[in-house]
Amino acid sequence: MASPDSQAPRTPSHGPEAIDLGRTQRTDDLGQLLAILPEAIRQAVLAHPQHRDLIEVVMDLGRLPEARFLHGAEYLSDRPITRDDIDHSINRVGHFGGDNRAGLEQTLHRISAIRNRQGHIIGLTCRVGRAVFGTIAMIRDLVETGRSILMLGRPGVGKTTALREIARVLADDLDKRVVIIDTSNEIAGDGDVPHPAIGRARRMQVATPELQHQVMIEAVENHMPEVIVIDEISTELEALAARTIAERGVQLVGTAHGNQLANLIKNPTLSDLVGGIQSVTLGDEEARRRGSQKTVLERKAPPTFEIAVEMQERQRWVVHEDVATTIDTLLRGRAPETQTRTVSDEGKVTVTRELPGGGGGALRPNAPREMATPGGWRTSGRMVPLPAGPTLVTTPTVAVPLTPAQEFQQLLDRSERLGLAPTEDDGRIEGFTYIYPYAISRHQLEQAISLLDLPVLLTKELDTADAVIALRSHLKNHTKLRHLAKARQLPIYIVKSNSTVQIGKTLKRILKLEDEVDESPSETLDLRLLSNHGSDDEMEALEEARLAVEQIVLPKGQPVELLPRSAKVRKMQHELVEHYQLTSNSFGDEPNRRLRIYPA
Repeated sequence: MASPDSQAPRTPSHGPEAIDLGRTQRTDDLGQLLAILPEAIRQAVLAHPQHRDLIEVVMDLGRLPEARFLHGAEYLSDRPITRDDIDHSINRVGHFGGDNRAGLEQTLHRISAIRNRQGHIIGLTCRVGRAVFGTIAMIRDLVETGRSILMLGRPGVGKTTALREIARVLADDLDKRVVIIDTSNEIAGDGDVPHPAIGRARRMQVATPELQHQVMIEAVENHMPEVIVIDEISTELEALAARTIAERGVQLVGTAHGNQLANLIKNPTLSDLVGGIQSVTLGDEEARRRGSQKTVLERKAPPTFEIAVEMQERQRWVVHEDVATTIDTLLRGRAPETQTRTVSDEGKVTVTRELPGGGGGALRPNAPREMATPGGWRTSGRMVPLPAGPTLVTTPTVAVPLTPAQEFQQLLDRSERLGLAPTEDDGRIEGFTYIYPYAISRHQLEQAISLLDLPVLLTKELDTADAVIALRSHLKNHTKLRHLAKARQLPIYIVKSNSTVQIGKTLKRILKLEDEVDESPSETLDLRLLSNHGSDDEMEALEEARLAVEQIVLPKGQPVELLPRSAKVRKMQHELVEHYQLTSNSFGDEPNRRLRIYPA
């Protein structure tokens, strides 16, 4: 076969599906893609020794057909492409959408069109779509945290493949409700039935690319997802929709074009994904303290995505576990601390933490003017080393665990406050109700017990428990726990969601302090259960939302706008509104972003 001329790409073409990670499994439907090609081109591809590693086939009118592989490109024929060749392929694919993309039903292949000024198709790019299982081994621990993740990388590095596998792992392995916003049918394939590669995840198609932001909001309002997966966030409306979704407590997993976080900072359309950038004028004293000029750039709001992954190569990803800290560090002209994760051909993942060096590659908008030479301790954001002398050794403060006697004394103090007179019998403190938690956040359980001041103790043994409290989504697949509880005649109380409000209501039912069938949204709600720290600002915001609902929205049926609040406080207000079975949206720009509550 002939080598391509100078117009063909010489560098390796990195397609999103050509991934080989040792222990990964790869499936494709290559035969279905080849079936749409003219016979001569199809036979030429099949005869090529590397056809299993094919990335895409390019057919342009009047040019030679070209096949692109992982390590180069080759011509498939000496005969240029004719109008009949292009029409042959067009008649065998689905409808081309507004983004000039089409697919083959129940496959992951993508056919993209090039049109002339009259709208006629004069070129086709037929990309092979492959489902690669096991590609996210490098970041699986981050996926399981439940925090929002943004995948960055150049086109063709494998973002969509990773996104598809993340959706499958979240839905199948972690048993979460996952909804995929599939604008171009690239994640779950063409047709009404999604490709099996996404597992139990659900897929919402988008009529036109311009409506992607509306479908994102619709997914949250109509289908109660725990995770939303979005490919190629590219407009300001989509970035704002992503922020609204994140503020409602839904985990987001999305992709955006850009090699590094620094690219998003410079991109005015997508900078809101990392918190947005604003110019701030400092006072003389603050500018002197920072050692910078008076006008500096600062992050405007909390980032929509808490974790960012820079996909530099297929087997080398750079992870930022705290996007807010990374952005603040970049804006101060310093190089952030990064975490590089690589995977070997055998599937072994290596994690390397890289301390900031000389600041190379970091943005330096707020750097001091007098700093002439980059590099060293000061530009990396670290302290100047101490002069030679006695070595100072500091030890971190460690919380000293309580002794059994101290723990028992604390129980006695709680008992006295609750009006109980407990006695110790066979290791149990009589007067308290012992609860065995399953799949419930222990921190939120202890917070609810403390806030409501309930006579409840948590136990890790079913034999000492008086009741079992379990998360509904996990209990349905745990028949062993149900059998053990039935054998011990222990009642099981189900919690709908892992929130402090739901946990508090269930604890009250266990203690017979609340009617088991009373699910009315108008019941009295302890606002402390929604607050993270119980600060005056949080309680004031929650009380404002409660009064707006109870005095205006419910009785008068009118929408209400609340005062501007921070993202964390707005999230608490959203949860409060959901308790009343109402809907709410965040709107406006920081720092004036606020809630609008709608009647049912």
